[in-house]
Amino acid sequence: MSASFFDDLSIQKPDLNLDIAPGSPIVQTAEMMKGLETALTSERPDAVLVVGDVNSTLAAALVAPKLGIPLAHVEAGLRSFDRAMPEEINRIMTDAVSDYLFVSERTGLENLRAEGVPDSKVFFTGNVMIDTLLTFRDRAMQSDILGRIGVEAGKYALVTLHRPSNVDDPQRLAALAKMLIRLSERLPVVFPVHPRTRQRLPDMSSAPNLKLVPPAGYLDFLKLMSDAAIVLTDSGGIQEETTILGTPCITVRENTERPVTIEQGTNHLAGVDPERVLRAALELLASPPPADRKPELWDGRASERIADVLEAQLTRPVSQ
Repeated sequence: MSASFFDDLSIQKPDLNLDIAPGSPIVQTAEMMKGLETALTSERPDAVLVVGDVNSTLAAALVAPKLGIPLAHVEAGLRSFDRAMPEEINRIMTDAVSDYLFVSERTGLENLRAEGVPDSKVFFTGNVMIDTLLTFRDRAMQSDILGRIGVEAGKYALVTLHRPSNVDDPQRLAALAKMLIRLSERLPVVFPVHPRTRQRLPDMSSAPNLKLVPPAGYLDFLKLMSDAAIVLTDSGGIQEETTILGTPCITVRENTERPVTIEQGTNHLAGVDPERVLRAALELLASPPPADRKPELWDGRASERIADVLEAQLTRPVSQ
């Protein structure tokens, strides 16, 4: 799926692709570390910049400090306080060895301070995901994805589920599927399904208003989020994007590492009980939250602030 992002966003092709084969998260992380050691030893960059909380982030975070290369972490300080989430382990470990920590919301500042990270390493710069959204929003609005799927703007629900806690447990996934069928009796439900998840889903052919579609590219998905009446998700990034788009969002999790989307956005944390999720969705459809609240520094200029900090920090005389 990553190839579609390079195409949709006109991103320059990478000079090096580690081309890691499928495998368990631990095996993939180990293979990435081996490839990164070779690459970083050869290139000797001034710094390594990692983003988010995925396994490649952790791999680079473990390799760069071992080679004496400064590490910068974008989206630092986010915490769900649930160590059963693989992403939480990645966040904590990456932040612990980072030299520059770029924070997207003020709770990140509080979390890092509580963990003993010196303030001199921490920079509140805003959210780079929102930079991308605002840059490409107009292009995304030209997408014809709604016509291809057969839904009308403002008259459908959009669903994404990918976390192992939701899709790897057959009983929980079946219960959530039944909830989506019930929701589809109220309005069409569009569910872009990863092939791995689709194999685990029970038969849903009895629900004509439930549209199971392949994963969408960035621009198509941005259009789907923007025009949805409501979004149900277990994704962290989608909580942020729907906040800026003003689209009501139900988070199908017991916790979130992005509390600002609840305090200042359109997000509602509903838990994983299907009845609670359905009830929250119907309530939000009946009475949507205010759509004009925007978190601090989510203005499309986070990447500029990060570049400014790195330029200033990496060009300082050593004595400073």
